[in-house]
Amino acid sequence: MTHDYDDIINLPHYEPKHHPRMSMWNRAAQFAPFAALTGYDAAIRESGRFTDDWVGLSESGNEEMNRKMELIVSMLPEHPSVTIEYFVPDRHKAGGSYQSYTGNVKRIDEYEKHIEFTDGKKVPLDAISEIKIE
Repeated sequence: MTHDYDDIINLPHYEPKHHPRMSMWNRAAQFAPFAALTGYDAAIRESGRFTDDWVGLSESGNEEMNRKMELIVSMLPEHPSVTIEYFVPDRHKAGGSYQSYTGNVKRIDEYEKHIEFTDGKKVPLDAISEIKIE
């Protein structure tokens, strides 16, 4: 009984004379999986990143903040040095992070609602959670 490929089954493997044989590394690279879901890894990392929630000031905290702001306003000609902790909302998901900044206050802009420092940094008044006057 004969089969379709009996005449070639025992022949040696063909080796081309003009082209070198492809390395196993290059051959495997042809069949490596590709990123079918681009951005999937970044989305997983983003969902696993933690953010803080904004904790507003209590009534007594607001009163203390107002006293400190009045003190800063009275000291503005001297450009007082303060450390401010403030909340920065996250651009990609709910929540954000608390950041701290130390600098000399140039002015308090009540119209734009921010504190401006001598180096040009501006911090929104409604994002401030704590002020330390140095």
